Amino acid sequence: MIYIILGIIAAVVAMLAVCIIRTLMCKPPQDAVVELKQTETDRAREYAGRLAKLIKCETVSSRYDSDESKFYAFHKVLEEEFPAIHRTCTKHEFSGNLLFHWSGRGEGEPIMLMSHHDVVEATGEWTHGAFSGDIADGCLWGRGTQDTKGSLFCFLTAVEELIESGYTPSCDVYLASSCTEEFSGEGGPLIAKYLKDSGVHLRLLVDEGGAILSRPIGGVNGTFALLGVLEKGYGDLKFTAKSTGGHASAPKKNSPIVRLGKFVCEIEKHDPFISKLHPTAREMFARMTPYMGFGMRLIFCNLWLFEGILLRLMPAISAQGAAMLKTTCAFTTCRGSDGLNVLPQTAYVTANMRFIHHQSTDESIEKISKIAAKFDLETSVIYKDYPCKVVDYKSEQFELVERSVKAVYGNIGTCPYPMTAGTDCKFYADVTDHAVRFSPVYMTAQQLASIHGIDENITVAALPSAVDFYKTLITNA
Repeated sequence: MIYIILGIIAAVVAMLAVCIIRTLMCKPPQDAVVELKQTETDRAREYAGRLAKLIKCETVSSRYDSDESKFYAFHKVLEEEFPAIHRTCTKHEFSGNLLFHWSGRGEGEPIMLMSHHDVVEATGEWTHGAFSGDIADGCLWGRGTQDTKGSLFCFLTAVEELIESGYTPSCDVYLASSCTEEFSGEGGPLIAKYLKDSGVHLRLLVDEGGAILSRPIGGVNGTFALLGVLEKGYGDLKFTAKSTGGHASAPKKNSPIVRLGKFVCEIEKHDPFISKLHPTAREMFARMTPYMGFGMRLIFCNLWLFEGILLRLMPAISAQGAAMLKTTCAFTTCRGSDGLNVLPQTAYVTANMRFIHHQSTDESIEKISKIAAKFDLETSVIYKDYPCKVVDYKSEQFELVERSVKAVYGNIGTCPYPMTAGTDCKFYADVTDHAVRFSPVYMTAQQLASIHGIDENITVAALPSAVDFYKTLITNA
């Protein structure tokens, strides 16, 4: 028995020694960028002034508003700001959605750069007006600066300047911009159908998604370009509770709202969805591990031992990180009775779901529907789609984007990134196998949080580097 105990102790000590040695050997490069420093130049200020004109055009989109006049007004601004593109490229327009075709020398498959020009509503109290285009405190303020008129402006500017310099790309280059992205409308499908019908297959598509962030996850002390290669499926579900109603002065047990509340609490307390490290997430964490503090580095350097613990702890480390590992469910709207003293005959809550690849759309819906049925709730699917094909982070297309990032931003980290939000890329599966979701803009934590929120803004000094990235990507391609 003594020898058995001593053997166990020796094995544990050896295992801990291996873990510690692996952790100590895992260090970032000496020239790694911790915080990216960018200087505001005359060029940056000139770009900001021009981008402000795009921001001042209110282009809020809605599934329930068919008026396209605001988007055509925005197109007029583009014509004024980018005359070389309109003079040189072939323009296609699909109900307010845009596609430009820049003919190259016919060497290889084409690439496409894409960013939408519709934006979400801008409610709440803003420090600077949501459509003011104010330039203050080193930033340009307004809805769409990050999502995604900023990146649209940057790649249009890159192409405009390349055309003016006399450059002709080796391959054809397409420039796309939807006005329906924010509600997954017809823009993306219309453009994708045109490309498919025209026999176009894209070598690479670069759209919104990841960005350049310092400390992208709590405990990671470095600057990284997050290149989105995994996009979840999307769903909106409605859970309905019914009863005979009645007077609120004599309430019965388990009324519709009570049952809905119990259901919501059940999902919140006992998450039914499985967390799992997709190879993309595993590679992202592997690249970030050298930049972590010792405690986190110990765990991530030794996932062979600590993976189970990590999957349980991730929600406490980072909500964003946790969302990369599983299907998510967020309850978004609810309704009961219209009368303050009336028990509802019908009440409902809706949930927005993002479906992970290992527990995809139909399985996730079936699982949550069974839980809803335990509370006598009916489940209906308002909308659903499926996870997108994952881009291979070992492909030459991914490496092309990485190389272009390094050429402009120096020794920052680059990571494949499992996205938690959605893009129009899901509509382009028939015309490309390599849709990398990435906006080459360095943003702060506040700017990241301002997307779809209050005080959205972009740093003026960040604009030239983003333009240079697109120039580099085009010439590298």
